[in-house]
Amino acid sequence: MNDNQIFLDLIRLYSDYAAAVDSAQWDKWVEFFVEDCEYKIQPRENYDRGFPLSTLALLSKNMLKDRVYGIHETLYHDPYYQRHVVGLPVMRENKDGIIIAEANYAVFRTKLSEESTVFNVGRYLDRIRQTPEGLKFESRLCIYDSEMIPNSIIYPI
Repeated sequence: MNDNQIFLDLIRLYSDYAAAVDSAQWDKWVEFFVEDCEYKIQPRENYDRGFPLSTLALLSKNMLKDRVYGIHETLYHDPYYQRHVVGLPVMRENKDGIIIAEANYAVFRTKLSEESTVFNVGRYLDRIRQTPEGLKFESRLCIYDSEMIPNSIIYPI
């Protein structure tokens, strides 16, 4: 597969991912990842200093499934909608079926009785595997720029 086709597939992966999480299709969200995946939400300050502490760290597809279960069954919070705006990905490397890519993102949150606000802004740092089912995330690091997050993170970024 040539780099142009891989880039188009990468754009599709990023846009399909955003559409799934924005429409609360949590079971579909899990399927964007390989079994032995890593999904972390980490402040930029910790990432830049090499500190491992993350706001959320899920280290397998089963842990992603547990998060989905929590969203459906155990987490209680004021309902809100989120909307992602994701920049075009930059493909840093494409070697041996593994793609290293990154893209900037902004997540807006709308609570039912309030105005929309900027909830989280940062960049995705991704390691993506080419599989027979298409591109899948091996690792997705959501590195957010602000040191503080409002309240808590319920839904995936």
